[in-house]
Order: sequence, then C-alpha cells, then structure tokens
Amino acid sequence: VRGLNALFATASTSQSAPVIVGQRLRQGKTGSPKGAARIVADTLATLRRMDLGSSVRPLLRADSAFYGHATIGTAIKAGADVSVTVRMDPAVKTAIATIPEDGWETIEYPNAIRDEVTGRWISKAEVAEVPFTAFRSRKIAERVEGRLVVRRIPDLNPKQVEQPTLFDIYRHHAFFTTTDKQTMGTVAADKTHRGHAIIEQVHADLKAGPLAHLPSGVFTANSAWLVLAVIAFNLTRTAGLIADRGGRLARATTATIRRTLVSVPARLARTARRIILHLPDVWPWQTAFDRLFTATHAPPPAAAS
Repeated sequence: VRGLNALFATASTSQSAPVIVGQRLRQGKTGSPKGAARIVADTLATLRRMDLGSSVRPLLRADSAFYGHATIGTAIKAGADVSVTVRMDPAVKTAIATIPEDGWETIEYPNAIRDEVTGRWISKAEVAEVPFTAFRSRKIAERVEGRLVVRRIPDLNPKQVEQPTLFDIYRHHAFFTTTDKQTMGTVAADKTHRGHAIIEQVHADLKAGPLAHLPSGVFTANSAWLVLAVIAFNLTRTAGLIADRGGRLARATTATIRRTLVSVPARLARTARRIILHLPDVWPWQTAFDRLFTATHAPPPAAAS
C-alpha cells in the first residue's frame, strides 16, 4: 500500500523446507533486478561459510525478471550454477526454431497445472533443449555458455485461432541453465527449474503473518521489521524441523507450526515453588512438543547423592 517491496533469497534442498538466507527492502517503484546481484553474492557467501562440502554446487533459480548479466555473472563467479527463466526475445525465439521436431520429449505433470492464459488444466507437455550463449551482445569474456531448455504446450486459446490450422500451435516457456547435461538431463532440469516457485510460497507465508501490516510509514522502521520477520520465520522453521524431523511439521508453513507448537492449549500452575504446565490429555502433537521442549530446554542436572 505504501509502495514498498521486499526481495528474498531462500536456500532449500529436496529434503528440507526453505529458509531465508538474504533479504532486502526496496521502494515500490524500483525494478525487480535492483539489488539482486548483491543479495545473490551475500547469499552464496553465507552458504560457503556453512561448509556444505566441496562436492555441493549451489543452483540459483529465478524468474525472468532476474535474467541479466549482473545477477547470473555474480552467481557463476561465486561458483554456482544458474537456472533462470528467459524472456522471449529474438535470440531465444531463433534458438527455439532450430530444435528439430523429433527432439521433443513428452512429459507429464504429477498434478495438472492451470494455464493462466486459457484458464484450462494442462497435464502434458514436451521439453527439448539446445546449446545457447547468453548475453551475446556483451564482450566475449562476459558471455555465458549453457543450455536453453524449452517446454512447450499446445496453444488452446480460441481467441487467437479463428479457424482450424493445418499444424499444431504451441506456446513456449524457456529457461537458461548452466548445469551439466550428464548430471541433469533435459527432463530433470525442467522439473528442477519448476521448483523455483517455492519462493512464492515463502512470500505468501510472510504476507499471511508479519508482513500483513508493516508498522510504519518510515522506510527504516519497515526495514527493521522485515529483518525481525525473517528471523521469526527461520526460527519457526527450525522449531518445526526439531519437533518433527522427517514428518509433517518439518515442511509445514509457519502458520501451521504456530497453531500446533506455539499456541499450545495449556495452562500454567504453581505448586511447591515449581511451575507445572498442564497440557491436553489427548493431544496429537504431544510427541513433537516433547521433542522440541527437550531439545531447547535440557532437563536439570541430577542431584549429587
């Protein structure tokens, strides 16, 4: 409402829920790429300090707003691969036109995806790839070699087709990646790239919580509030992971964790100078709460005899 927007960088694995590693508050009139290179550099530096191992190579996933030399060049310089959606500019369209018809491979989504343009549900698509050099207009040293992975779906929009056509019409969705084809094939690269939508879930999670109402019309106050919101988000995620490792709470939203572990239906009582927490007699989250309580509040040392 006040023309403010936040930029987040999250880290996640196939077995873990995302945590926020970098954040920045910007004015609403600012374009999406502003500050992206800086936050990418800071995030990858944080991951390096975590000592994930020499064999782990981070993968930067982002949408087309961040397809630029500054962001991608920063990620590659920091030792990461990229998987970024590209805009359908003439160079990309030309590269797609070189893909032979027998080069497409049919894939099926595990769950149907709603097409925003046609309003229909799509469960099948085709993918292919072609070698691609990004940023050819720049100096040779600044060009980036990689793969252009393309997913195409039939164009079922009746507003664009007034009569039956002699051949099928497709709409293409392409992204640029520097991952090794031997390690990650075309289908696997497409599936991995589609996982970048988890950042939208983080946005929704924060907007349903602390970012629903920023506290002030002052930019610096809102920036401090954003930092606190990120800290609360990560701590809540950690609590869910400790309480239910490998279970539902390990990947639950913060609202679910607050409802099950924070807003506990219990009452406090005092007797003999002791505080007693009376929990529900039949409570589905008893085991998870006990595990979290034991990990964060170790039992008192045994009295010496």
